[in-house]
Amino acid sequence: MAEIRHMTSTQFRRAKRLIRRLCANYSGGYCLLLEENFEPCPCPQLLTYSLLCKYFRAAVLPADAELHREIMGNSQHKRCAVCGRPFYAKSNRALYCDRCADLERRRKTRDRVRRHRGSA
Repeated sequence: MAEIRHMTSTQFRRAKRLIRRLCANYSGGYCLLLEENFEPCPCPQLLTYSLLCKYFRAAVLPADAELHREIMGNSQHKRCAVCGRPFYAKSNRALYCDRCADLERRRKTRDRVRRHRGSA
């Protein structure tokens, strides 16, 4: 039997947004898969911090890769060299989170161009 995973409150809020936006079985707070004799049944994933719904786990959660890694624990996280925030690296050479990577690339380009202009 699969291990039941639990979410933090922040993860739970993100999961609820995903369900409301992407879940094919979600309809106005009710789960279409659990409907019995045309009586609506509330979506169990919206009611608990536990990761219960197999459809959510297999089809909806992978849409948010970062949340999927946080909840399922698929990979190790690194700390950003600039801001110190934890992030999930796409490669083993990654040093910066997505937010800082672009800023750091621009800073290095700026410094390189300044050095080049100073030597000419």
